Amino acid sequence: MDKFLEMKTFAAVVDGGSFVQAADALAMSKPAVSRHVAELEQRLGVRLLQRTTRKLSLTEEGRLFYGRCKTVLADVEVAEEEITAQSVAVKGLIKVNVPVSFGLLELAPLWPDFMAKYPEVELDITLADRIVDLVEEGYDLAVRIARLPNSTLVSRKLASTRLVLCASPGYLRRHGKPKHPSELTAHAVLSYSLLASGDQWSFEGPEGPVVVTVKPVLRTNSGDTCIAAARKHKGVVLQPSFMVNADLQSGALVELMPDYRAITFDIFAVYPTRQYVSPKVRALIDFLARALKNTP
Repeated sequence: MDKFLEMKTFAAVVDGGSFVQAADALAMSKPAVSRHVAELEQRLGVRLLQRTTRKLSLTEEGRLFYGRCKTVLADVEVAEEEITAQSVAVKGLIKVNVPVSFGLLELAPLWPDFMAKYPEVELDITLADRIVDLVEEGYDLAVRIARLPNSTLVSRKLASTRLVLCASPGYLRRHGKPKHPSELTAHAVLSYSLLASGDQWSFEGPEGPVVVTVKPVLRTNSGDTCIAAARKHKGVVLQPSFMVNADLQSGALVELMPDYRAITFDIFAVYPTRQYVSPKVRALIDFLARALKNTP
């Protein structure tokens, strides 16, 4: 009894719409296909397919089992690819898209290490904050910072980053230090225009969720511009931790209201499909996961 072969045969019958099509796809005889399906139904004690002289249709049990079969077969295929990839040379062109600031601050120092580890790989790296279409634009991999991965793509979490509310000591001396998010309405705000929530900033505090509508004195699609203005005492910013950590450590910026935590984003490697991931792309994903594992 070969359970895997029975599942594979049953799935091929459903995919092909007939025993003949399944026989052709699996390179076996039609009687063999019929026997495997019959043995499967007998072992499970249920009918999976309704057979007529003209067509096949799935029973309720058949629909449920077909879905499970496809998942199992896909997982086995991925496992085989992973093992095969270990013995295949990592080489060729990898086209990668990454966010601008994260690409400069966190990823740029990593590329030389990857190139040294895999000298036969050629990297083509594009920095852009827009969401590219991986398939249409021919990217093998993208790094994205989001609350949830795009459901149409396959993703692997690499790290996390949280938004940090901060301002310069000079600004705070002149305008005072806010103690509650509601006080931000009276402060100059330097706003990142691509933030999904816009002018509504959300926090999780001792009393629960707090949402405040801020009034920006500066809007820009560049977080670096917001931070540069904040260093010059022009207002309050809400920016990812990886972008402000150095300024917080040097004292150029001061974190505000640490009891009120802003949104945390996950950082993902996303790629078009789980199937047939090339060794070079898998090697890059594994490399980034290891390198960013301990990112603050």
